[in-house]
Amino acid sequence: MQSTREKLRLGVNGKTYTIEADPDTPLLYVLRNQLGLYGPKYGCGLGQCGSCMVLIGGQAVMSCTLSVKAAEGKDIRTLSGLAGDDGTLHPVQQAFIDEQAAQCGYCTNGMIIAAVSLLKQNPQPNDEETRLAFQNNLCRCGTQSRVLKATRRAAEKT
Repeated sequence: MQSTREKLRLGVNGKTYTIEADPDTPLLYVLRNQLGLYGPKYGCGLGQCGSCMVLIGGQAVMSCTLSVKAAEGKDIRTLSGLAGDDGTLHPVQQAFIDEQAAQCGYCTNGMIIAAVSLLKQNPQPNDEETRLAFQNNLCRCGTQSRVLKATRRAAEKT
């Protein structure tokens, strides 16, 4: 089976990129390998761990299972695209630092993306709604209680 490469336009972190890729290539591979955006991580490749999450139109999406063609023309935001132009961290990013919500860091990208998506949809979530928002994020280090505190802190500041 021969791969067919196409020119595709992606809007990532407020910039437009023209890339060449097989349309079925996972968005994650293009973000990391062609655009050098290393916030989203390869974890399971099956959309089950959350390390690869990005925001598409404000919604948290697994980039390892989404084709680059399906992402074309959409507003894609990665972890590095959350900070302001002046380098000011997004309130969720700052809250994760303040609450020391990262340990090994592998899940942090997905946790922050999930929290940003949650707070965009529901600025004052209760604990149950917050836990539900993280159901697709796997953390083996045990920082879940700090992630919940960080999300609460960010909700207070937004």
